[in-house]
Amino acid sequence: MSETSPHGTAEAIKHVENERVIVTEYRFKPGANTGWHHHGHDYVVVPLMDGKVRLETSNGISHAEMKKGVAYFRNAGVEHDVINANDSDYAFVEIELK
Repeated sequence: MSETSPHGTAEAIKHVENERVIVTEYRFKPGANTGWHHHGHDYVVVPLMDGKVRLETSNGISHAEMKKGVAYFRNAGVEHDVINANDSDYAFVEIELK
């Protein structure tokens, strides 16, 4: 399944959704975003390529350097918008733990 997020311009491709996990691939054109959202569960992000993202939160704006294959974990409760800060396409896989 491939769709554009209702709250952002990134393409969200849901690969798995069951009672334990949601696995979604996000594909971004330059400047595309996920849209402002809240994570209700712990999650892991696995970048599919090197690049950088801009993170907009209620605390302000920050940037994160992403390395292909280097996963990171975040606790539930995160609220943000993720924006592709590269001059080219960018992608990562998000694994949300239920």
